[in-house]
Amino acid sequence: MALKQYLSQKMDQRLSPQQIQLMKLLQVPTMELETRIKQEIEENPALEEGAEEVEEDEFEEQENEVVEEDFNIDDYLADDADYKTQVNNKSKDDEEKVIPLSGDKSFHERLTSQLHMRKLSDNQLVIGDTLIGNLDESGYLNRDIESIVDDLAFSFNVSTTEEEVISILKMLQEMDPAGIGARDLRECLLLQMDRKQNGDISRYTAKKILEDHFEEFTKKHYKKIMKKLEIDDNNLKDAIEEIVKLNPKPGGSMKEAAGNYQQIVPDFEIMENEGKLSLTINGRNAPELKVSRAYKNMLLNYSEGAKSTKSDKEALTFIKQKLEGAKWFIDAIKQRQNTLLLTMDAIMSYQKEYFLTGDETKLKPMILKDIAEIVNLDISTISRVANSKHVQTEQGIISLKFFFSESLSTSSGEEVSTREVKKILSEAVDNETKRKPLTDEKLAILLKEKGYNIARRTVAKYREQLNIPVARLRKEL
Repeated sequence: MALKQYLSQKMDQRLSPQQIQLMKLLQVPTMELETRIKQEIEENPALEEGAEEVEEDEFEEQENEVVEEDFNIDDYLADDADYKTQVNNKSKDDEEKVIPLSGDKSFHERLTSQLHMRKLSDNQLVIGDTLIGNLDESGYLNRDIESIVDDLAFSFNVSTTEEEVISILKMLQEMDPAGIGARDLRECLLLQMDRKQNGDISRYTAKKILEDHFEEFTKKHYKKIMKKLEIDDNNLKDAIEEIVKLNPKPGGSMKEAAGNYQQIVPDFEIMENEGKLSLTINGRNAPELKVSRAYKNMLLNYSEGAKSTKSDKEALTFIKQKLEGAKWFIDAIKQRQNTLLLTMDAIMSYQKEYFLTGDETKLKPMILKDIAEIVNLDISTISRVANSKHVQTEQGIISLKFFFSESLSTSSGEEVSTREVKKILSEAVDNETKRKPLTDEKLAILLKEKGYNIARRTVAKYREQLNIPVARLRKEL
């Protein structure tokens, strides 16, 4: 087959670097925005914090003769909306009432400290450290002993046996927190129950249930357990109360102490006053930035010179690039603020009844497309705004994603939010008789009586989304 050459025309639409920069800034929450701005200031010496100087207009006239073409953010994201919302321009020196959370050691570090307090050989310490390193966040050892023996041989040149590794594991299981180093839930609970044995009959019964009837217990086959152990309802209830006091994730109990956690700072605040809503945006969303006066002067000086040498031309190009980059970033921050305000204002208006009452059943069905059509922006832009953003309301700090939900029709043909149905479903489960919990079929009948014509399989889907177990697993004595 012969090779041929031919010409063809092709239309292609691509995002410019400035558009990409704006899209990335839109999805950054307030706390991360400060870090992003500091990073940009460090990387671009032509960008500075502070208010723009008065001489800006005079400089613009001179600079236009030198810079080929300024970037205009309006070229790629037009927005003619008239904002009537407020801006909360707090000074960076204002007192910020955020209490930092102190960090602490993880359970891995605590176990390591306890291990190294024991009188062990070097090889035993290596085995213990390896076992600790293989514990997951909940404190379980999910790897089999044989694989750990192989790891010790190949990675640490430690020759050992499965019996020795198990003996070191049992030593770890005696350490704190109780239940650590278990290989499954049953072993985890038994390790904790062993430390509680003090002759109490309820704890003895609880241990027998975990040892001999764990499968029946997890499936809540209580009648089988009572028959095999020859106990009554009260004895079983007391034993189960002892079991539920145990911690199924002993490592997770120290998870919060594993490091510092960043406190959520709301991007917006909505306040209600005499039936009227007011929206403000966090002042950190609109920091004052300016183009460096020193770099402007350097550009003028180089532009007035002969620019004959290669180094002068390179310096001029470098300065122009940094000045343009600073302008692009400042414009992107301003556009980010405007887009955030425009989107949040639309959400506030759309869900006005909820913000006024705080009643979740007042939430209207709302998808990204609804807000995109109101503000005349792309759905992807609305998605970026809603991502990782929070609003301070009378009901507390709420994620913007909370306000988006699908819709369904009632028996009267009215469109309601699926969140409203989930709220009613959750309340029905909370108020049910735990000795005889409501099945999905009965929940579907209950919802139908309230005007929500929903199939049983849909009820099951909503129940799973709410992390509500099936009726059999909700049963209590």
